[in-house]
Amino acid sequence: MDRRTWLIGTAATMALTAAPAFAAKKYDPGASDTEIKVGNTNPYSGPASAYGLIGKTIDAYFKKVNDDGGVNGRKITFISYDDAYSPPKTVEQVRKLVESDEVLLIFQPLGTPSNTAIQKYLNGKKVPQLFVATGATKWGDPKHFPWTMGWQPNYQSEGRIYAKYILEHLPNGKIGILYQNDDYGKDYVKGLKDGLGDKAKSMIISEQPYEVADPTVDSQIINLKASGADVFFNVTTPKFAAQAIRKAGEIGWKPAHFLNNVSQSVGSVLKPAGLEHAKGIFSSYYLKDATDPQWKDDKGYKDWVAFMDKYFPDGDKTSSFTVYGYSVAQTLVQVLKQCGDELTRANVMKQAANLKNLELPMLLPGIKINTGPNDFFPIEQMQMQRFNGERWEPFGPVMEGAIGS
Repeated sequence: MDRRTWLIGTAATMALTAAPAFAAKKYDPGASDTEIKVGNTNPYSGPASAYGLIGKTIDAYFKKVNDDGGVNGRKITFISYDDAYSPPKTVEQVRKLVESDEVLLIFQPLGTPSNTAIQKYLNGKKVPQLFVATGATKWGDPKHFPWTMGWQPNYQSEGRIYAKYILEHLPNGKIGILYQNDDYGKDYVKGLKDGLGDKAKSMIISEQPYEVADPTVDSQIINLKASGADVFFNVTTPKFAAQAIRKAGEIGWKPAHFLNNVSQSVGSVLKPAGLEHAKGIFSSYYLKDATDPQWKDDKGYKDWVAFMDKYFPDGDKTSSFTVYGYSVAQTLVQVLKQCGDELTRANVMKQAANLKNLELPMLLPGIKINTGPNDFFPIEQMQMQRFNGERWEPFGPVMEGAIGS
């Protein structure tokens, strides 16, 4: 080999070897060589304060991630503000996160009314509104809102799953509905009615709305019992779910009771309501129930317990909200890992829409996370369950509800 050939060959080798060093790191506000800023709002106070456990669990999980070296060597700075489940407050706090704190993305803001209030702002700013903590169907609309993505199964699909069960097992049922009078409540009701089809008008005999500012839903429960309903679709957030379960028990109303899964927490809802009143309630879920002894030797469950013991020892291990927070935080970490050194807002959304058969330790077996450029519904499978007075018992197959329009 002559000297010229050797030099060319060496230069080519050096260029190939050095190529990764020249791969440009790309950052948007909130990202750097050492840090990823993640913004969040959560109702740590107010009528939905039970959900505060989710934000606290996420914070604890990111501390674990940072202790383990961060994501691709970067530490997560999690900035979470209380919005008290008040949309005007959410708008104020999210503006602060974007314009003052300069976060890379808004992650897991909780509540349908709250997310509705910030959706246009964040999409206008091209800031990810990622894995929102609400199952409203409108979070899966990449054509009109490409910067907003849900995480949990959507409410309309869940409503249709209950309708399917009712039609099969309670075809002569007289249905009474209690629902929160906003997009969250109405989404569930639409799903149930769509699932019942032509029978909705004859089977649903009473619909009782409530407002978030109402002190109780006692009068609505009394009205539902008086209507003669023997099937109860309970579409409520935790505070009102506990009230409804307790009141129904106190007045001796014992319908077939279907509780939306966002309020099926044993620790945060059923215990305050009185376990004796909750026995027999139906719901559906997609995460492992931490109170179910069938998971005691499961590695995913044991890892979750170890995490809770070390990073959130005061957290409620009987609450589904701590399992939920842990799992959604793991999903974001996967997205950030996939981003590599291109920590731009556009790439965050691109990677969020590129999750393939992601299995999380606390998802029920058989349930996987999948997304695509036109599929902004990460989790689309659920399983029916019934409360036995102590814990939820899953039954039947894992079901997939068709996505609502």
